[in-house]
Amino acid sequence: MAYQHPLHYLLGVSGLALLRAYGGSRSREFAGERVDEMRRLLDSPLTVADGVEAGEVDTVTGYRAWSVTYDEPGNGLFPIEEPFVHEIVDGLPPGLALDAACGTGRHAEYLAARGHKVIGVDSSPEMLSHARAKLPDATFHEAPLDRLPLPDDHVDLAVCALALAHLRDLRPAFAELARVLRPGGHLIVTDIHQETVLLGSVPHVRTPAGEPRLIPSYRHRASDYLGAALPLGFEVRRCEEPWREMGPSNPRNETGEWDLWPWTLMEIVPEATGAAFHETPAAILWHFQLRD
Repeated sequence: MAYQHPLHYLLGVSGLALLRAYGGSRSREFAGERVDEMRRLLDSPLTVADGVEAGEVDTVTGYRAWSVTYDEPGNGLFPIEEPFVHEIVDGLPPGLALDAACGTGRHAEYLAARGHKVIGVDSSPEMLSHARAKLPDATFHEAPLDRLPLPDDHVDLAVCALALAHLRDLRPAFAELARVLRPGGHLIVTDIHQETVLLGSVPHVRTPAGEPRLIPSYRHRASDYLGAALPLGFEVRRCEEPWREMGPSNPRNETGEWDLWPWTLMEIVPEATGAAFHETPAAILWHFQLRD
């Protein structure tokens, strides 16, 4: 059970901004403003505000709730990872492509538009219903990443986007992706960066009864991906860790609903948020190729 309190988050962001200043990237005046900011926060009504206890929920249950809004604008990772995926896909000849953990079919739709015959796999029936509506001619399967319902050496290209962070252990999923790829096949993996997870970016959903729940997001380092991929014969063709600037924006005084934390909380301390997130990677993007 996670305990989330707006004051704790705001003090943490201001504290991280102070560490940036201590490391030499901010001025003495900026550091003093953050100390004053923390004093104001500690004297604010937030000290007596209620926190939220949120339990974990499995991905199938979590995405049942998230599927309703998943495609709505506002997911800041989409514009970061989609150009990377599209650039690699555009450089490959059409073939048989797997969209593993396809979700609502964002990448499956692009693959099909580029001439690929598409197979989509996801563990969420609700997300798959959206994908099937977008691509009625594609083949979709309901299955987890560690049990792909495909033959060995079957596909030319596999895309696995924004999904592996939900797995405690990356190795079973990479083993399955290696198994279904043909020798010489390409694998594109995108994921939320572990530093962004540390800064509070964990999906918030609610049960049908309105109870707050978190979809687990594990902090996988680059060495974890490499440790799972290289022993299977994958070779790294490209790796990027793009970052996005956060704030400063117009400050606000309301914490907003728990469902939108930590994004609404950031707006309470925009200068600290801008410093805390400065040059912090938002995603980790991989292009692997299986040895021929």
